Amino acid sequence: MSGVTLGRERPVIAIDGPAGAGKSTLAGYLAKRFGFLNLETGAMYRALALKAIENDADFDSEEELMAMLRRTRIELVPGLSGNRVMLDGYDVTQRVREKDVAEAASRVSVHPLVREWMVDQQRELGREGGVVMEGRDIGTKVFPDAEVKIFLDASPEVRGSRRFQQTTSSDAPVSAPDVEAAAAVLRDLRERDARDRTRANSPLRPAEDAVILDSTSMTLEQVLARAESIVAERMKS
Repeated sequence: MSGVTLGRERPVIAIDGPAGAGKSTLAGYLAKRFGFLNLETGAMYRALALKAIENDADFDSEEELMAMLRRTRIELVPGLSGNRVMLDGYDVTQRVREKDVAEAASRVSVHPLVREWMVDQQRELGREGGVVMEGRDIGTKVFPDAEVKIFLDASPEVRGSRRFQQTTSSDAPVSAPDVEAAAAVLRDLRERDARDRTRANSPLRPAEDAVILDSTSMTLEQVLARAESIVAERMKS
């Protein structure tokens, strides 16, 4: 069966969910807690998006993106503080976090052939288990046989607010420009949600056997504790 790895010595923890749900924070915590490798698959799409930006490629042309992808080397190098993202031998860890790259990643990731190429790479990275892998389709496409599946979600308003607060000082007074900027963040997030949920190949949705963790009314500490409990229970069984 495609995506199924028999005889893994250690489990795969799959964390899926929409943009801004906090998947990276949760994956990093669980990886440290259980001694697993943290593989942030979204960084691979952002690396491709960065190369598309640098080469002035057409985000909407699957043919052009695939031609570029075939001569591209994307690596995730584990470290104590998280993964380093390497693009053709260069460290682009910080650059792929920037807004223009994130927006471009959401566009290049809709193409079926691009996603198939990425899925093959991701399966190879997690083949032996012992990994926390987060993204949009880990539990449904990349590792449908993952031993633990969590779908982390929250309302768009809460996700947008959290993302906006990451870029601003909580002590600063709210001004009119801040309100407009927050509204723009929410608008961009809703547009990304729509692309992720309606794409033809591997649309964003919870796996049938995933535990849905809605963090809308939860603190970060509560989310981490609940997820840790879910993983511990699944690994015990």
